[in-house]
Amino acid sequence: MFPSPKRVFLTKGVGVHRHALTAFEFALRDADIEQQNLVYVSSILPPRCEVVPRHVGVEALKPGDITFCVMARSETNELGRHLYASLGMAKPSDPDMYGYISEIHGYGVTAEESGEQAEDLAATMLASTLGLDFDPEAAWNERKQIYEHSSLIIDSRSITAAAVCGPNHRWTCAIAAAVFLFS
Repeated sequence: MFPSPKRVFLTKGVGVHRHALTAFEFALRDADIEQQNLVYVSSILPPRCEVVPRHVGVEALKPGDITFCVMARSETNELGRHLYASLGMAKPSDPDMYGYISEIHGYGVTAEESGEQAEDLAATMLASTLGLDFDPEAAWNERKQIYEHSSLIIDSRSITAAAVCGPNHRWTCAIAAAVFLFS
């Protein structure tokens, strides 16, 4: 049994190369997590897990560590195709309650739109868990105000990597990750 992570940081990256795998490696380098053995986990933000800045989290990593993360990843080699990878995070005001991390990825949506969708998804999952009364069809800005005024959700945010695929059938890869730290 693994202990619960104590800290988490958000990071993102974009990589381009003639091989898809190398484009992914370059995206990991851009995100400063290329030296980790990444293990993908689902979308729960553990209770009392502190969100730290990227530079603080990266400094805590050691090459070769088994590192748990939630990751969104998108890649293409289609000229002119817009791609994105976004994470949303919603943290409850009660430190003993868990939060949510959502991941979305795809094509043809702006970085701002995909970031809002990811944040909306995480906050909506948390709000429904907390029993908040809201209209799921209402616009994100309306629901965000309800969440903020409820005093049950203290923080929601997103991070997005977005790019446009260039010429010569070179692969473009975008990633966004929430990286967990155990110390």
